[in-house]
Amino acid sequence: MRIKAKIRGLSKLKSELARLRKAGKTIAFTNGCFDILHLGHVTYLEKSKKAGRVLVVGLNSDASTRRLKGPSRPVNPEQARAAVLAALESVDYVTIFNDDTPLKLIEALQPDILIKGADYKNQTVVGADVVKARGGKIEFITFVDHFSTTKVIEKMGKK
Repeated sequence: MRIKAKIRGLSKLKSELARLRKAGKTIAFTNGCFDILHLGHVTYLEKSKKAGRVLVVGLNSDASTRRLKGPSRPVNPEQARAAVLAALESVDYVTIFNDDTPLKLIEALQPDILIKGADYKNQTVVGADVVKARGGKIEFITFVDHFSTTKVIEKMGKK
């Protein structure tokens, strides 16, 4: 599938996921800012994509990323971040959301599996109640140590 075809607005994505569900596919969802794509991101997304799954990535908009990460972020604009994510084989769809959390998006998409980083394991996961109410599950993926966008930006500032 071409990169642009993988980036979907909410209503088109909902229709596509309904079609895929009828075909017996499992819908998995994760989200984030994915500002400067690095090995940690790529590994996380590859682990999230298992056989038979359709992986949807909710991407924080520029405004949402600024509110969460500060006024100097994002480094890359949302359409560029979406295109880079969509270029990955492990990612089936990308949709941009403007809220600080993906709760409304999770409620709209009703994924079968909600995926978060292992650092969320002992925390409340936004949308977990929505997914579990439908009989879905939450999965936690271990991060690759020493990789984060913040660390990349800090390292660049030292040069």
